[in-house]
Amino acid sequence: KQWYQRRVAITAGILGDPYDPKTNHGPQIDGEQLNKILGLVDSGVKQGASLQTGGAQFGDKGFFMQPTVFADVQDHMDISTQEIFGPVMQISSFKDEEEIIERANNTNFGLAAAVFTKNLDRMYHISTALKAGTVWGNCYNVLVPQSPFGGFKESGFGRDLGEYALNHYTEVKCVTLAVPQKNS
Repeated sequence: KQWYQRRVAITAGILGDPYDPKTNHGPQIDGEQLNKILGLVDSGVKQGASLQTGGAQFGDKGFFMQPTVFADVQDHMDISTQEIFGPVMQISSFKDEEEIIERANNTNFGLAAAVFTKNLDRMYHISTALKAGTVWGNCYNVLVPQSPFGGFKESGFGRDLGEYALNHYTEVKCVTLAVPQKNS
Protein backbone atom coordinates (compact mmCIF):
# COMPACT_ATOMS: atom_id res chain seq x y z
CA LYS A 1 0.00 0.00 0.00
CA GLN A 2 2.88 2.43 0.76
CA TRP A 3 4.41 1.82 -2.68
CA TYR A 4 1.05 2.49 -4.29
CA GLN A 5 0.61 5.78 -2.43
CA ARG A 6 4.16 6.89 -3.36
CA ARG A 7 3.47 6.15 -7.06
CA VAL A 8 0.38 8.36 -6.97
CA ALA A 9 2.24 11.15 -5.11
CA ILE A 10 5.29 11.32 -7.38
CA THR A 11 3.33 11.67 -10.62
CA ALA A 12 2.88 15.39 -9.98
CA GLY A 13 5.67 17.74 -10.98
CA ILE A 14 7.26 15.71 -13.79
CA LEU A 15 5.41 17.30 -16.72
CA GLY A 16 6.94 20.20 -18.61
CA ASP A 17 9.48 21.50 -21.08
CA PRO A 18 11.19 18.50 -22.71
CA TYR A 19 14.47 20.47 -22.78
CA ASP A 20 14.46 20.87 -18.99
CA PRO A 21 16.49 18.01 -17.43
CA LYS A 22 14.04 17.84 -14.50
CA THR A 23 11.16 16.98 -16.83
CA ASN A 24 10.21 13.32 -17.11
CA HIS A 25 7.37 13.79 -19.58
CA GLY A 26 6.85 16.36 -22.33
CA PRO A 27 3.93 16.79 -24.73
CA GLN A 28 2.37 14.07 -26.86
CA ILE A 29 3.44 13.98 -30.50
CA ASP A 30 0.18 15.50 -31.81
CA GLY A 31 -3.50 16.11 -31.10
CA GLU A 32 -4.51 12.73 -32.49
CA GLN A 33 -2.33 10.91 -29.94
CA LEU A 34 -3.53 13.14 -27.10
CA ASN A 35 -7.14 12.40 -28.06
CA LYS A 36 -6.40 8.66 -28.20
CA ILE A 37 -5.01 8.80 -24.64
CA LEU A 38 -7.97 10.85 -23.40
CA GLY A 39 -10.35 8.34 -24.98
CA LEU A 40 -8.63 5.41 -23.27
CA VAL A 41 -8.65 7.25 -19.93
CA ASP A 42 -12.39 7.87 -20.38
CA SER A 43 -12.95 4.18 -21.16
CA GLY A 44 -10.99 3.23 -18.03
CA VAL A 45 -13.34 5.30 -15.87
CA LYS A 46 -16.44 3.97 -17.66
CA GLN A 47 -15.23 0.36 -17.31
CA GLY A 48 -14.81 0.75 -13.54
CA ALA A 49 -11.12 1.49 -12.92
CA SER A 50 -10.47 3.95 -10.12
CA LEU A 51 -8.85 7.17 -11.38
CA GLN A 52 -6.38 8.22 -8.67
CA THR A 53 -4.80 11.27 -10.26
CA GLY A 54 -4.61 13.07 -13.60
CA GLY A 55 -6.78 11.97 -16.48
CA ALA A 56 -7.07 15.23 -18.39
CA GLN A 57 -5.18 17.49 -20.77
CA PHE A 58 -2.68 19.75 -19.05
CA GLY A 59 -2.90 23.44 -19.93
CA ASP A 60 -4.37 24.98 -23.05
CA LYS A 61 -1.24 25.08 -25.23
CA GLY A 62 0.33 22.07 -26.86
CA PHE A 63 -0.53 18.42 -26.41
CA PHE A 64 0.31 17.89 -22.75
CA MET A 65 -1.40 15.09 -20.84
CA GLN A 66 -1.52 15.01 -17.06
CA PRO A 67 0.31 12.02 -15.61
CA THR A 68 -2.48 9.58 -14.81
CA VAL A 69 -2.74 6.72 -12.34
CA PHE A 70 -5.52 4.13 -12.22
CA ALA A 71 -6.12 1.58 -9.48
CA ASP A 72 -8.41 -1.46 -9.46
CA VAL A 73 -7.69 -2.18 -13.12
CA GLN A 74 -9.08 -5.44 -14.47
CA ASP A 75 -7.40 -7.39 -17.28
CA HIS A 76 -10.34 -6.99 -19.72
CA MET A 77 -10.35 -3.17 -19.54
CA ASP A 78 -9.18 -1.18 -22.56
CA ILE A 79 -6.47 0.53 -20.49
CA SER A 80 -5.09 -2.92 -19.76
CA THR A 81 -5.34 -4.40 -23.26
CA GLN A 82 -4.20 -1.46 -25.43
CA GLU A 83 -0.83 0.21 -25.90
CA ILE A 84 -1.57 3.71 -24.66
CA PHE A 85 1.77 5.44 -25.41
CA GLY A 86 1.13 8.16 -22.89
CA PRO A 87 1.63 8.92 -19.19
CA VAL A 88 -0.92 6.43 -17.86
CA MET A 89 -0.03 3.95 -15.11
CA GLN A 90 -2.28 1.15 -14.00
CA ILE A 91 -2.02 -0.59 -10.67
CA SER A 92 -3.40 -4.09 -10.33
CA SER A 93 -3.20 -6.50 -7.43
CA PHE A 94 -2.12 -10.12 -7.74
CA LYS A 95 -1.73 -13.16 -5.50
CA ASP A 96 1.63 -14.57 -6.57
CA GLU A 97 4.38 -14.37 -9.17
CA GLU A 98 2.93 -17.03 -11.44
CA GLU A 99 -0.42 -15.24 -11.63
CA ILE A 100 1.10 -11.89 -12.57
CA ILE A 101 3.40 -13.46 -15.15
CA GLU A 102 0.45 -15.24 -16.79
CA ARG A 103 -1.65 -12.09 -16.77
CA ALA A 104 1.15 -9.89 -18.09
CA ASN A 105 1.88 -12.30 -20.94
CA ASN A 106 -1.81 -12.69 -21.84
CA THR A 107 -1.69 -9.81 -24.32
CA ASN A 108 -0.93 -9.24 -27.98
CA PHE A 109 1.72 -6.69 -27.02
CA GLY A 110 5.13 -6.83 -25.39
CA LEU A 111 7.08 -3.60 -25.76
CA ALA A 112 8.26 -3.05 -22.20
CA ALA A 113 7.59 -3.97 -18.59
CA ALA A 114 8.87 -3.04 -15.16
CA VAL A 115 9.28 -5.10 -12.02
CA PHE A 116 9.50 -3.34 -8.66
CA THR A 117 10.71 -5.47 -5.76
CA LYS A 118 13.45 -5.67 -3.14
CA ASN A 119 13.87 -9.40 -3.85
CA LEU A 120 16.44 -9.91 -6.65
CA ASP A 121 15.51 -13.57 -7.11
CA ARG A 122 11.90 -12.51 -7.70
CA MET A 123 13.08 -9.76 -10.07
CA TYR A 124 15.11 -12.26 -12.11
CA HIS A 125 12.35 -14.87 -12.19
CA ILE A 126 9.64 -12.45 -13.31
CA SER A 127 11.79 -10.47 -15.75
CA THR A 128 12.96 -13.58 -17.60
CA ALA A 129 9.42 -14.99 -17.76
CA LEU A 130 7.82 -11.81 -19.15
CA LYS A 131 7.30 -11.77 -22.91
CA ALA A 132 8.48 -8.19 -23.36
CA GLY A 133 11.39 -6.85 -25.37
CA THR A 134 12.60 -4.65 -22.51
CA VAL A 135 12.17 -5.22 -18.78
CA TRP A 136 13.31 -2.65 -16.24
CA GLY A 137 13.97 -3.52 -12.59
CA ASN A 138 13.06 -0.95 -9.93
CA CYS A 139 13.07 1.80 -12.56
CA TYR A 140 11.22 2.68 -15.75
CA ASN A 141 12.06 4.10 -19.16
CA VAL A 142 15.81 4.04 -18.63
CA LEU A 143 17.32 4.01 -22.11
CA VAL A 144 21.05 3.95 -22.80
CA PRO A 145 22.64 3.79 -26.26
CA GLN A 146 24.46 0.52 -25.50
CA SER A 147 21.32 -1.45 -24.62
CA PRO A 148 18.90 -2.67 -27.30
CA PHE A 149 15.28 -1.54 -27.07
CA GLY A 150 12.32 -3.06 -28.87
CA GLY A 151 9.20 -5.13 -28.43
CA PHE A 152 7.88 -8.64 -28.79
CA LYS A 153 4.65 -9.80 -30.45
CA GLU A 154 2.63 -6.94 -31.99
CA SER A 155 4.86 -4.34 -30.34
CA GLY A 156 7.27 -4.26 -33.24
CA PHE A 157 10.23 -6.10 -34.57
CA GLY A 158 13.92 -5.36 -34.57
CA ARG A 159 15.73 -3.23 -32.04
CA ASP A 160 16.70 0.38 -31.60
CA LEU A 161 19.90 1.26 -29.77
CA GLY A 162 22.76 -1.11 -29.05
CA GLU A 163 24.66 -3.24 -31.53
CA TYR A 164 21.41 -4.88 -32.70
CA ALA A 165 20.21 -1.56 -34.13
CA LEU A 166 23.08 -1.56 -36.61
CA ASN A 167 21.40 -4.43 -38.46
CA HIS A 168 18.82 -1.93 -39.73
CA TYR A 169 21.58 -0.04 -41.52
CA THR A 170 23.28 -2.98 -43.19
CA GLU A 171 22.34 -5.13 -46.11
CA VAL A 172 24.08 -8.47 -46.35
CA LYS A 173 24.97 -9.68 -49.78
CA CYS A 174 26.54 -12.95 -50.85
CA VAL A 175 28.40 -13.13 -54.16
CA THR A 176 29.53 -16.52 -55.43
CA LEU A 177 31.90 -16.62 -58.40
CA ALA A 178 33.07 -19.55 -60.43
CA VAL A 179 36.85 -19.19 -60.71
CA PRO A 180 38.41 -20.76 -63.78
CA GLN A 181 40.92 -23.45 -62.98
CA LYS A 182 44.44 -22.16 -63.12
CA ASN A 183 46.59 -23.92 -65.68
CA SER A 184 50.23 -23.72 -64.64
